Amino acid sequence: MSNPSHIAIIMDGNGRWAKARGLPRTAGHKAGVDALRETIRAAGKMGIPYLTLFAFSSENWSRPRSEVSDLMGLLKLFIRRDLADLHRENVRVRIIGERDGLAKDIRALLTEAESLTEKNTALTLIIAFNYGSRNEITRAVKALLSDVTSGLLTQDDVTAEAISARLDTAGIPDPDLIIRTSGEMRLSNFLLWQAAYSEFMFLPCYWPDFKSTHLAEAIETFHMRERRFGGVNQQEIAL
Repeated sequence: MSNPSHIAIIMDGNGRWAKARGLPRTAGHKAGVDALRETIRAAGKMGIPYLTLFAFSSENWSRPRSEVSDLMGLLKLFIRRDLADLHRENVRVRIIGERDGLAKDIRALLTEAESLTEKNTALTLIIAFNYGSRNEITRAVKALLSDVTSGLLTQDDVTAEAISARLDTAGIPDPDLIIRTSGEMRLSNFLLWQAAYSEFMFLPCYWPDFKSTHLAEAIETFHMRERRFGGVNQQEIAL
């Protein structure tokens, strides 16, 4: 069986990793960036075409202001320090999530990351930033409603494919495999539409402890799964 075409990861557990070591939450986020770098390199070496990382949700703004500020600082540092390396490695960066309301310097960095790498053809790295799936779906439905109201589309044109084409992930295949670290077993408003037929793996390790070996093991487990997409296997049909 071939490797999954698209792996999405909910990078969870930075704060608990830090707390277990008597460290501030910021230390957990910094360690999480190191795990992020290793995972991107590993996915590239394994030939995974698409990798989505849930970096910052639209609900994360409710965290303490100091922690949000630290997270924004880490985002800026990652893009400034790692973007050139990603570009040299032929990685394309795409950002999904709501950009309206973001600070100008953050929007500029996100645009720079996409513009610099838009012609790259190796791994496509999708960063979910200020992302919430319900918000994404709502924006897609509003866009469709606008087209229907203006007469560009009819109600019969409102299909699942039309909604998918207006999501932030338009043109990106749905994830075959979604991994969440830290032992939590929920999607937390992540890729709700796109995850309709994804395989899920919930790992007990905190995100800073996630290594390339964890990714390889998850892919091996994926190979043992039988994906039916709502159907049945041939053995069941024979019975």
